[in-house]
Amino acid sequence: MSTVTTKDGVEIFYKDWGKGQPIVFSHGWPLSADDWDAQLLFFLRKGYRVIAHDRRGHGRSSQVGDGHDMDHYADDLAAVTGQLELQNAIHVGHSTGGGEVVRYLARHGENRVTKAAIISAVPPLMMRTDANPGGLPKEVFDDFQAQLATNRSEFYRAVAAGPFYNYNRPGAKPSEAIIQNWWRQGMMGGAKAHYDGIVAFSQTDFTADLGKITIPVLVMHSEDDQIVPYADAGPLSAKLLKNGTLKTYKGFPHGMPTTQAETINADLLAFIES
Repeated sequence: MSTVTTKDGVEIFYKDWGKGQPIVFSHGWPLSADDWDAQLLFFLRKGYRVIAHDRRGHGRSSQVGDGHDMDHYADDLAAVTGQLELQNAIHVGHSTGGGEVVRYLARHGENRVTKAAIISAVPPLMMRTDANPGGLPKEVFDDFQAQLATNRSEFYRAVAAGPFYNYNRPGAKPSEAIIQNWWRQGMMGGAKAHYDGIVAFSQTDFTADLGKITIPVLVMHSEDDQIVPYADAGPLSAKLLKNGTLKTYKGFPHGMPTTQAETINADLLAFIES
């Protein structure tokens, strides 16, 4: 397996396929690089070099007990892009991965990157605070941690079969294969990484990070996202970015790169080639 070893000794697994301009994909919680299958194959066929890594503690990367915060996530991504000596790259992040991309650009600069896209992403801040009254109460995320600690397998099954793909909506037709693949990816990772990751994706404030980014960024978010509510995420991020464009969807789920891959891939391609 291809891995890069970080400064603190963590092995980060990555896939690196094809040649051409690189597109780097950062996955959501608690998944792995496998969640990008539909995008990796699509952009590979379009002549791009596609790269996707497993976040520390997730998938095939080291199941370490610490470093499960956005600074380490960004530094791990920088370790991958540095080892591969990427230039002129496009970064795409979904959900927690969107936060990872934003923190990476703000923390490590834009010299290797030309464009970015964040999909159903957690910035600017998910949790409700005095400065962010539209966020979700801390108790929501405390409950996530409690369910994970009690029965992680059952919790992951319920997330995938319900709000992640909007399979709990009237008239929805759940795909058992998609549900099982989400559960499989989640259970490959470490419980400690996923437990701490809930704090990382819910309590990290990306407001200042977004303001530092100057490259073009496409912000893709659905109004029916049940995991990262639209009003306190996509529109606010697009407004804080110096060169942000908001693309809004109706009725798509949080996991729209999987269930609505044809639309998402076409919109990403149009942005990349514009």
